[in-house]
Amino acid sequence: MLKEFKEFAMRGNVIDLAIGVIIGGAFGKIVSSLVNDILMPVFGVILSGINIADLKYVIKPASGDIPEVAVLYGSFLQAIVDFIIISMSIFLFIKLFSLAKKKEQEKEQEAPPASPEPSPEVKLLEEIRDLLKLKKQ
Repeated sequence: MLKEFKEFAMRGNVIDLAIGVIIGGAFGKIVSSLVNDILMPVFGVILSGINIADLKYVIKPASGDIPEVAVLYGSFLQAIVDFIIISMSIFLFIKLFSLAKKKEQEKEQEAPPASPEPSPEVKLLEEIRDLLKLKKQ
C-alpha cells in the first residue's frame, strides 16, 4: 500500500495539481486584497462612505453578554465580487493560453518539417542505383 501511495504521489499530475493549488491560494489572496483594499473603498465612496463589508441586517440586537444575531450580507456581497474577479481572471488566462497554443499548433502545421539534405554518400549510392537501372533496360 505504501508503494502504491508513493507511485500515486510521484505522478506528474499530482505534483502539477499541488503546484496549482499553492499558486491558486496565493492568487486568491491577491484578489482578496484587490477587492478589500482597492475596489470596496471606491464602492464605499460611491455609496456615500458605506463600507460594504460592514452591511448587515440585525435580527436580534446585543443585550448584555449575548452578542447580536445578524445576517452579514455585506460580507456575502464582497465574496461574490471576489468570486467574479477570480473566475474572470482564470477565464482570461485560459483563453490567452488556448490562443497561444492554437497559434503554435497552426505554425507547426503550416511549415511541415523539411526532409534533411541527404549526405554525399547517400547521393552517390542513389546515382549508382539509377545508373544500374538504366543498364538493365
